[in-house]
Formats: sequence, C-alpha cells, structure tokens
Amino acid sequence: MKRPHAVPLPCQVMYLLQELRSRPRTGRESVKPQTLLRRIRMKIVAAMALPLLFLAVPATAAEISTHVLDLAKGVGGKDVPVTLSKKAADGRWVEVTRARTDENGRVRSFGDPAGLDAGVYRLQFDMTAYPNGASAPFFPEITLTFRVDDPKAHYHVPIVVSPYGYSTYRGN
Repeated sequence: MKRPHAVPLPCQVMYLLQELRSRPRTGRESVKPQTLLRRIRMKIVAAMALPLLFLAVPATAAEISTHVLDLAKGVGGKDVPVTLSKKAADGRWVEVTRARTDENGRVRSFGDPAGLDAGVYRLQFDMTAYPNGASAPFFPEITLTFRVDDPKAHYHVPIVVSPYGYSTYRGN
C-alpha cells in the first residue's frame, strides 16, 4: 500500500500503527515492529519539537554571525578569537562582545541580538594562534568593518583565509 506524500502527522501515525498490526508474521519482506515503533516515536517527537523552533528566532533585532574558512586546508578555522565592536557617535570603537569560533570555524551568535541596532560594526579576528600556537601568520589580525542598516536582518560576515591572503563577503 502506497502512502500519499502530504499526509497530516496524526494520519501518518495511524498508518504506521495499521502497518504494525497488519504486517506479515513471516517472510523476509516484513518490517520489524521495532522499526515501525521507532518511526512512530520520531514523528511524535518531531511534531512536539516543531513549535520550539519558532521560539528561538528573534523578531526585531539584528543578528551578526561569522565564519572562518581555511582555503588551504579546506576546513573551518576553529578556536579563532573574534571581537565585535560598534562605532560610537564620537568615532571611538566600543567593544560589544568577544567570542571564539567553534569546531567548524563558526560564531553563530554574538549573544543577545537585542542590543544590536543600526550602525557601523567591526569584527576583529586574532589570527596569531591560528592554526596553532607556534604559527606566525602573515596577517596576525584581520579587521572587517561593515554597516548594519536593517536591525531586523541577519548579517553573516565570513572570511576566507589562506597563508598570504583573505577575502570576505556578506553571506546568508
């Protein structure tokens, strides 16, 4: 029996329960009851977790994230210290927060985005210890300055690094 694709979750669970009850008792083509029960549990957990996804998304604050991509190695640059600063009205740079890239070279969030409004921001990457403490990189510090115009938008500002160069762009 073939299932249609866009079936509501309760119907999918009922279908799996029916399949569990009417499955053949012998033969290699039969599906194990444990497999069907696991499918039912996964669908129920997914249905319960879906509303939680909407709670984690801020509605009215700018988000800033970054990513260090190591072009020479083909991997993300892990454990790179990154400082986020904002330019004050008098021209001084005021530190907002600090973070370190994760195992994949990402800083997914610089904390509570509620304080990130429109303005000019700067990301400073301390490359002195990357890829290890014994390295002496040609660019010991990389600084990116960018403008946040829409405080409701997400600003992903990654860098692509190599031993003697780097590049950046606005990602998504």
